[in-house]
Amino acid sequence: MKILLVEDNLELAQSLAGLLRQHAFVVDHVDRGDAADQLLSQSHYDLLLDLNLPQLSGKALLRRLRERGDSLPVIVLTASDSLDQKVLCLEIGADDYLVKPVEVRELLARMQAIARRQMPGRENHVRCGNLQLDLRTRLFSVAGEELALPPRERSVLEALMLHNGSALPKQRLMDVIYGMDEEASADAVDLYVHRLRKKLQASDTTIMTLRGVGYLLKQKLAGGD
Repeated sequence: MKILLVEDNLELAQSLAGLLRQHAFVVDHVDRGDAADQLLSQSHYDLLLDLNLPQLSGKALLRRLRERGDSLPVIVLTASDSLDQKVLCLEIGADDYLVKPVEVRELLARMQAIARRQMPGRENHVRCGNLQLDLRTRLFSVAGEELALPPRERSVLEALMLHNGSALPKQRLMDVIYGMDEEASADAVDLYVHRLRKKLQASDTTIMTLRGVGYLLKQKLAGGD
C-alpha cells in the first residue's frame, strides 16, 4: 500500500511516516494541499492521510478529488473533535475520520478495514491458488506455511495479489514500491519479479509476463505453468 501523507507539521509528519514505513508501507509526504493535489494527478496512491493544510484546505482537497471522480480512500486526521466537522468530512467523501493524537494500532486497523472494503466479499484473506495474503498482518503464506519476503518483493506481490486477475503495468509496480524521493528502476522491478517466481515455485501460483502490458498473477494450469 502506497500512502500520501499531507501534513504541515514536519515533526509530526516524520514521526508518523517513520512508523508507517516500519510496517512496510511506502509513504510520500507533502506539506501543502495544493502540492498534494498536483501529486495525486501524477502518481498512484492507495490511501490519502489528510489533515489541516495551508494553501488548500483538507476539505477543499477532498472535494476536488470527489468532484473529479477519484475514489482514492481518504482518512482525515485532525486535532478537531467537532462533530459538525466530522459529519461534514464524511458527507463530502472521507472514508474515515480520526482525532489526533492517533494510536498507530488503531490507524493500521482503520487502514486494513478500508483495504478489506475494496476486496470482493470483504474478507481478511486474499487468495490465488494456495498463495494467501492476510490483510490484517500483510503476511503471505503458501499452503499454510509463511512465505517470508523482503519489503520490496512483498510490495510487488501484494500489488499483484490485490489486482488478482488483472495485469499490472511495470510503471504501476514502480509507483507502488518507490517513494517520490527514491530513484525508480524498471530493471529492479524485473529483478524482484524474477526472485518472486523462484520463491513461488513450490506453490500453484505464478507471475506471467504479458509483453507490452505488464505482469499478471495467476494460478498455474494443472500439469504445467
